[in-house]
Amino acid sequence: MKGKLPMLLLGALAFLCCYPVLFLLTGTLMDNGELREALSPVVQQSGGAVTWRLLPRYPTLQHYLELLLDEPEFFVMFWNTVKLTAAILAGQFLIGTPAAWGLARFCFPLRRLLSVLYIILMMMPFQVRMLSDYLVLDRLHLLDTHAGIILPAVFSTFPVFIMYRFFRAIPEAILESARLDGAGVLQIFFYIGLPLGAGGIVSALVLSFLEYWNLIEQPLTFLKDKSLWPLALYLPNIGAEKAGTAFVSSVFTLAPAVFTFLLGKDYLEQGIAAAAVKE
Repeated sequence: MKGKLPMLLLGALAFLCCYPVLFLLTGTLMDNGELREALSPVVQQSGGAVTWRLLPRYPTLQHYLELLLDEPEFFVMFWNTVKLTAAILAGQFLIGTPAAWGLARFCFPLRRLLSVLYIILMMMPFQVRMLSDYLVLDRLHLLDTHAGIILPAVFSTFPVFIMYRFFRAIPEAILESARLDGAGVLQIFFYIGLPLGAGGIVSALVLSFLEYWNLIEQPLTFLKDKSLWPLALYLPNIGAEKAGTAFVSSVFTLAPAVFTFLLGKDYLEQGIAAAAVKE
């Protein structure tokens, strides 16, 4: 009995965590009448509490068809999100990985100061940097362009900080052995650093994907042209009369994030194990 109580408690907590997703999936299968009835206390402010069924009375795929066939704006914003996220992740890998390796494995003047600067910049929220970012992007004529969103994110310090911890955990004896065998700096980086630090690299990219796939503040600040907006800005602009479309759009927005997390889960675990290796 004592062993079952923790399992029951964990099961109850897991259900509470999963309930919003069940709530979302159920809403996508309800017809307009049932949605209006369920959401009227909130949408029409008619008083009372929202009542919600785990299973709709008359399941329908109408809202999925409406979104896929009658909402071209959704596809434009979806591909904008794919473009922005892919470009940012590629840039962070090409720039952040060598930067993290250099900070972790090389000794040079002001290295400690640079590391502290990285941490300070990582801790500063976007609201603090918003005005300065806006002025710089305006001077570079990058406002109202995707490049104005991509470039600042590519040079984000957060993935560098994550990868730094994993590169730092690589035993120095391995690198010294490679040097004795005649390996150069680039060979050590490509053939030892990248494979052994793969967990950290993937961890950083997965976390970045989850952040930039749902990016709101930067596009809302720097993009005026709605044709350039990402998917995260599509949902708040859906009216209450299209609640079913909003539910389905949320599912399509959530699915890639869940899939990416599940795909990178093993690498995250490997990365944690790699970080625990001591010389």
